Amino acid sequence: MRKTKRVTIADIASLAGVSKATASLVLNGRGKELRVAKETRERVLMLAREHHYQASIHARLLRDNRSHTLGLVVPEITNYGFAVFSHALENLCREAGLQLLISCTDENAGQERVVVDNLVARQVDGLIVASSMLSDSDYVKLSEQLPIVLFDRYVDDTQLPLVVTEAVTPTADLVERLARTNPDEIYFIGGQPRLSPTKDRLAGFMQGLERAGVTPRPEWIIHGNYHPSSGYEMFAALCARLGRPPKAIFTAACGLMEGVLRYMSQHHLLDSDIRVASFDDHYLYDSLSIDIDTVKQDIPRLAQECFSLVTSLIAGEEPDLTRRFLSATLCLRHCEPS
Repeated sequence: MRKTKRVTIADIASLAGVSKATASLVLNGRGKELRVAKETRERVLMLAREHHYQASIHARLLRDNRSHTLGLVVPEITNYGFAVFSHALENLCREAGLQLLISCTDENAGQERVVVDNLVARQVDGLIVASSMLSDSDYVKLSEQLPIVLFDRYVDDTQLPLVVTEAVTPTADLVERLARTNPDEIYFIGGQPRLSPTKDRLAGFMQGLERAGVTPRPEWIIHGNYHPSSGYEMFAALCARLGRPPKAIFTAACGLMEGVLRYMSQHHLLDSDIRVASFDDHYLYDSLSIDIDTVKQDIPRLAQECFSLVTSLIAGEEPDLTRRFLSATLCLRHCEPS
């Protein structure tokens, strides 16, 4: 097998008939600034293109003391919302000439510490994190070494930069609509009770009931975790306890709704009159026989704001706003009877 040889600056310099120093200036974009003749610059660049010259990433790292890599930490990459976010962020990184390393924690704080340590060991320039931890102390300490931006989840009173969707108001708007037509029974199916998404969405749920004049019952509030299997188990247990399906439910995330829908499909409930609503939307909801009203996050904008914030911090800039709360919209599929 023929051994391939990487094209170097020395090779381009030899082909162009110039010194290695001159070729280096041109290929690093400083030829015009340092008055290398236009004809020489064009010849060097043409030969570099013809021979598919690529600058050494290691030389680039040594030159500017950066890895040009971001780290993303999410609880679960198969979650639809996190998958869309990851895809959008990866596109932004690629367009900016950056690499994105993605690590999953499986909603496990111990595993989160391990994956964060691994990303730091790879010398990422900044981290974007949806944390499963109940304290930000580890990240506060780490932020002394590199920029960290929290998203989707945050710890109360954190001073770290963050980007999240404001959940209380749109959840209250959606649940109020649900409660006015189903005042006698609405269940909340949520994740871990101490995580900020659960707390904010539950606060919106309670506010929506209050607006509709509905008094909540303690048994209406059910907590598990954000895995689809947890949504399935909570809904199955609820149906078993009631001896029938509930009249109305609100799930706190798309993953939980996934589990609920799997149970409903298995037990032929998709054509029933259960009212279902959820935080987070999914394009497949438009294809189902059951109408699901949702709070829809602007996930591409969430990714854009996180990217903008972390890259500004990496560049040493002081962003105008380091705590960004984005608005959401309601996606209403169920038509109320007139």
